[in-house]
Amino acid sequence: MSEHRSLPLWAGRGAALVGIVLVALTLRQAVAAVSPILGDIRVDVPMSDIGVGVLGTLPPILLAVSGFVAPRVARGIGLDGGIVVALLLMTAGHLVRAFAPGFAVLLGGSVVALAGTGIGNVLLPPIVRRYFPDRVALMTAVYACVVGVSTAVPAALAAPVAERAGWRFSLGLWSVTSVVALVPWIVIIAKERRRRALDTGVVESAPPALVTRLWRSRVALSITVMFSTSAICTYAAFAWLPEILGDIAGSTPTEAGVLLAVTGLISVPGALIAPLLVARLGNVGWLIGAGIASFVLGYLGLLIAPATLTLLWVLLIGSGSILFPVNLVLINVRTRTQGGTVALSGFAQGVSYALGALGPLFVGLLHDVSGGWTLPLLFLLAVILVTIIPAIMLAKPAFVEDELGHDVPAGLT
Repeated sequence: MSEHRSLPLWAGRGAALVGIVLVALTLRQAVAAVSPILGDIRVDVPMSDIGVGVLGTLPPILLAVSGFVAPRVARGIGLDGGIVVALLLMTAGHLVRAFAPGFAVLLGGSVVALAGTGIGNVLLPPIVRRYFPDRVALMTAVYACVVGVSTAVPAALAAPVAERAGWRFSLGLWSVTSVVALVPWIVIIAKERRRRALDTGVVESAPPALVTRLWRSRVALSITVMFSTSAICTYAAFAWLPEILGDIAGSTPTEAGVLLAVTGLISVPGALIAPLLVARLGNVGWLIGAGIASFVLGYLGLLIAPATLTLLWVLLIGSGSILFPVNLVLINVRTRTQGGTVALSGFAQGVSYALGALGPLFVGLLHDVSGGWTLPLLFLLAVILVTIIPAIMLAKPAFVEDELGHDVPAGLT
């Protein structure tokens, strides 16, 4: 990647800066806002345990599907237009869920909201590259940090808001943030139309051969494997950590919910630091290794002494999520073109969220088979140890386009 002259953050791109931060704030609300108030929802919207399981499995499935759809959306209407579509879907999904008269509508609203979330997930890395090519690491740190807040805030506020105003208000509340996030992107698109003669604003398309051959890139596969293992562990925690803590550590439901929120909050410092370190370290393998070690120590703590230092083990598991911002910045810094970034973002996130859907499923199955949590925790421990392979493969800088033999168009590095 060629060097870019650093400009002030607000130099002609203030709306993009605000827009990126606000979109990041919306990206986990549809996922984290339901589970804390599921009991309240079931009072008005009867659903079986299978229905609850389907709701729990939807997030990674929809994020996976969106990973493959988002690049097509970007090629058709541009990155900015794709972000607007994502926010509109999130807004509609939140409102449909809030007014759902039955399970089918609740499920449909969740599908819509999560589809928007998935498109936003994929398009944010290339959006950062487009507007802030000189500050990719800094902007990735900023929005990854905000995504951590987006995970913790709904988890912490959903139940108290539902107690005072009802679960429907608690779910519908999050539509406000996605509506507010639309404003800067509408401003950006309006400005782009005035410059249409010079710049259509449509994303540079990745060459079809690049998209179809990503399986042959060691960089692409390594990033995808690391994204996949962290997604499996993350969604397993969303689905099962409160119950695990209740059974093996004696945590009350309220305590377990707070501890789940802690895993999101503790990710914030890592999200700020990790992208900046990726940009400065010659060998990112050590940083990836730190994330692996955090997960490993957290899981071992829950296996060996769950009730004595519960908060420490939860903090370590949350600290392991440093792998998420590392993945995000690697998508940008290990590609040479905007089209390559879009292709790798869709590929890595599509595959990883599809595999992430298996995390809650396997943990639940292993719990049913064994009757305890030792086997599920050993499974998660084995999954995160797989990340050692991409840590080694990504230690030295390499670029997807170089591995696949694609020339970089002039001016697009």
